Amino acid sequence: MKATRALHDLGQSLWLDNITRELLEAGTLKRYIDELSVTGLTSNPTIFNNAISRSNAYDEDIQKLRASGLSGEILFGRLAIQDLTRAAELFEPIHRRTAGFDGFVSLEVSPLVAYDTEKTLVQAQRVHKKASIPNLLVKIPGTKEGLPAIEEAIFAGIPINVTLLFSREHYLAAANAYLRGIERRIEAGRSPEVISVASLFLSRWDVAVAEKAPAELRNRLGVAIGRQTYQAYRDLLESDRWQRLANEGARPQRLLFASTGTNDPKASDILYVRGLAAPNTINTIPEKTLLAFGDHGEVAGAIPRDGGDAQQVLTAFTRAGVDPDELAARLQKEGAESFVASWRDLMGAVESKGKQLG
Repeated sequence: MKATRALHDLGQSLWLDNITRELLEAGTLKRYIDELSVTGLTSNPTIFNNAISRSNAYDEDIQKLRASGLSGEILFGRLAIQDLTRAAELFEPIHRRTAGFDGFVSLEVSPLVAYDTEKTLVQAQRVHKKASIPNLLVKIPGTKEGLPAIEEAIFAGIPINVTLLFSREHYLAAANAYLRGIERRIEAGRSPEVISVASLFLSRWDVAVAEKAPAELRNRLGVAIGRQTYQAYRDLLESDRWQRLANEGARPQRLLFASTGTNDPKASDILYVRGLAAPNTINTIPEKTLLAFGDHGEVAGAIPRDGGDAQQVLTAFTRAGVDPDELAARLQKEGAESFVASWRDLMGAVESKGKQLG
């Protein structure tokens, strides 16, 4: 049995963290679904920038859209929705089989509005309406300003992927926004079945402390943060507050492990997949890491309910001079800035392509 299948059977969903037109047209995504147990897909500005700028697969559509008077974010939105619609169709049988719990694709609001609550909500509503894809999650950053938009979007019935979370505290803030949205729906007599996932970014922790970490702690911080957050996730799902909502028919906001590609060439290329196997969670996995795990991965078992050695590892990092709260705030800020830079590069790539094509 392939390790990807074993991970699926353990109860963790594998979502591909990539989309290109070539993946769709060559049948590669379909093969990953059939052979590597992939059950969903995520995207971000960097992924789309690479897909559009390094390929001519989008040229014809860019020409047509520009000829119809579209440009910038609106033109890109059309391209992204075309790709995600095709991907969503491939995942539709999974979405149907799991009663709407799995089989999702994701598209985010513009990172330029990450610190503007009202504009984030307006964009989320627009993306949800324009795409009109039943198994689409709209990505909203879990910044301080994003959290009220997440609550309002959930209350409005928009499925949300909360992104740019870097710590247990970030996760809990996002989970509370989700729960408030669901509680308000119940109070208003609406259905509590609004799907959401909370995306916790991991590998950037180890990159950030690479120069500071003692040899025995190298490449251990990201997994420890993931395991610590998993314990909080399990605690929340067993809380009285959640049980009351579940009794009304609500679905849990699943914890999603993101940024799970290994950056250190000296470390295992499946570090964050092997170390974060857990039921009722998601790992959104870069294509290179997916292929590596399918080739030589192993599933030794699930994360311990209590997070295992997470607290001991985090204590050791604190003694080594790492302040997890301060670093989480910095990583979220840098992550938002990185997505803004990628978004601007993406808009530039679309504009440049359009000018080249005439």
